[in-house]
Amino acid sequence: MIKLGVNCDHVATLRQARGERYPDPVAWALEAERAGADSITVHLREDRRHIQEHDVIALLARAQTRINLEMAVTPAMVAWALAHPPADCCLVPEKREEITTEGGLDVCGLQTRLNEVVPVLLQAGIEVSLFIDPEEQQIRAAAMTGARVVELHTGRYAEAKGTESQLRERVALQEAAQLAHGLGLRVHAGHGLHYHNVVDVAAIAPIGELNIGHAIVSRAVFTGVFEAVGTMKNLMVTGFRNRAA
Repeated sequence: MIKLGVNCDHVATLRQARGERYPDPVAWALEAERAGADSITVHLREDRRHIQEHDVIALLARAQTRINLEMAVTPAMVAWALAHPPADCCLVPEKREEITTEGGLDVCGLQTRLNEVVPVLLQAGIEVSLFIDPEEQQIRAAAMTGARVVELHTGRYAEAKGTESQLRERVALQEAAQLAHGLGLRVHAGHGLHYHNVVDVAAIAPIGELNIGHAIVSRAVFTGVFEAVGTMKNLMVTGFRNRAA
């Protein structure tokens, strides 16, 4: 069955807006687990704009599912991950001026660096995924790093306007997922997915996991964590079952 990774960065964003201790993203993440999340994703950014070190450390100690640490490919972040190893880490591009992650990691341009970093993380028992655009050259470069997972950036699909454009971007995701799978990579996907577009992505074989944050946190403001996570998982299951339809 397809899995749901819930990102709780935006709970921390709300906390940091006032510099308070609440709302606690760790407590929220534990509620998301109880609601059915298969893993928890957090992005420990260089500028620490939302998630803080103590949040990740607390989640590593208290979470019952996998912790997926999104991180930049910098010496400081690699050292931090090795000192506080999560089950998974997802290597992502990062710019201070961006509101959220813009586009996938340029694996082709970072091939030498990634060829060094990925084996070090794997040797520490950390599963590594690379957050990449659904492009052939990036997928092939990702396979050469030794990483066993790619997470396809779904932003272009999520932002597409009109049926034809959406279909074109969905086909691109489908082809990318199949290529990655054929190269022996496990395939995840995420970015910009919400309750009105997730079914068609969940229907793409062989995507095995979707990472979703902003849409779930936003809905939870109105309906609570259990309804928000549960509804998203039900939609994903619907899409997954459509694979055989």
